[in-house]
Amino acid sequence: MAALDGDWAQALKPEFGKPYYRKLYDTVRREYATQTIYPPAEEIFTAMHLTPLHEVKVVIIGQDPYHEAGQAQGLAFSVKPDVEIPPSLQNIYKELHDDLGCFIPDNGNLVPWAKQGVLLLNNVLTVRAHQANSHKTIGWEQFTDAVFRAVEAEDRPLVYMLWGSNARSKSAYVKNPKHLVLEAPHPSPLSAYRGFFGCRHFSKCNEFLKENGIEPIDWQIPNRYN
Repeated sequence: MAALDGDWAQALKPEFGKPYYRKLYDTVRREYATQTIYPPAEEIFTAMHLTPLHEVKVVIIGQDPYHEAGQAQGLAFSVKPDVEIPPSLQNIYKELHDDLGCFIPDNGNLVPWAKQGVLLLNNVLTVRAHQANSHKTIGWEQFTDAVFRAVEAEDRPLVYMLWGSNARSKSAYVKNPKHLVLEAPHPSPLSAYRGFFGCRHFSKCNEFLKENGIEPIDWQIPNRYN
């Protein structure tokens, strides 16, 4: 498991000595040694490596990594540039087009968002191949709750974009009145038409950031070959 560094390591240091984390660490190591696990071990903490705690502007919560070969890269909803865009991300792009006029890119690589301060955090950070949510109960939720609390402790304007019941359950942690919580159904094909489409979270997020003197997010993902 890749090590955390910088301000995330400092903020989450108390977790590393807790019994649940030691058990989680041992379980994850054993799983990588005996099963096919995604993402690659060195990419488990990509979301935090690309988005330092002090740079977080927006938090988007996913469930767990994609579970087919070559998809997961440690960022919620994101896939590597040469991988087919998953259905939920296609719907995110559709809402972006309708909300902000963004063109639909030819790839699902959301690294540009992460580098602007969008924390793309899955609730569970690993998964067995072909078995969605297979690591749901091994301890990741307790760790990502700590990540969420670390973000919530940042006493400055932030935006939470919580899609679906799994992500929306995190709203209970948001107590700081400086933070904006935006909730909607999940963008999956099963639920996007129940209120994700038309939620206008991306424009609402940028309006809030600008009102608070913060550089808005450029949500346009570029094509691979421009």
